[in-house]
Amino acid sequence: MSTQTAVATPTKLPPQVSPKLITGEELYAMGDIGPSELVKGEIKYLMPTGHPHGYIENIIGALLYIYSKTHPIGRALSGEVGIYTRRNPDTVRAADVAFISHKRLAQAQTEGYLNVAPELVVEIMSPTNTWSEVQKKLAEYFAVGVLMVWVVDPQLEQIHVYRSPEQMKLLRKEDRLVGDDVLPGFQVELTEIFTAE
Repeated sequence: MSTQTAVATPTKLPPQVSPKLITGEELYAMGDIGPSELVKGEIKYLMPTGHPHGYIENIIGALLYIYSKTHPIGRALSGEVGIYTRRNPDTVRAADVAFISHKRLAQAQTEGYLNVAPELVVEIMSPTNTWSEVQKKLAEYFAVGVLMVWVVDPQLEQIHVYRSPEQMKLLRKEDRLVGDDVLPGFQVELTEIFTAE
């Protein structure tokens, strides 16, 4: 009597399905889907921010709004402003606060996300942010023509002022934040941002 050894038949795996890439216009048309960004055509959902983040975002937005009234050279924007940093596939970054000159704004599309880079972008660090993520965003912002980025660290009460991905000045709580040639005449003590009541 002979015995036969059973041979396992290899299981055929289903083909990998690539996610459907969408455009920035399609993302905008979806309406409010919660905090998110578009990275190379794929939606990346973001954690809602904590209240300290929102408070500081509000203060900086208000300071830039007041500046825009006394120096009518542009417009302050806040509330996760969508900015195109890449096309085909699209990447749309959500800036906490931005400032765009009237000259650049006149070149932007009338609806949807900004397809023209603002002069200033403000990114406020959350506990879940990593510096590698921040560096990636910095490179994207400067590649499309942003002139200055303020990276605000509420925990350490510091602001990193970038003029390029490689050129950075660190400001501590006792220092003063100035707008240089991007926002002529803008200046504020960091104590007004981190200890405002």
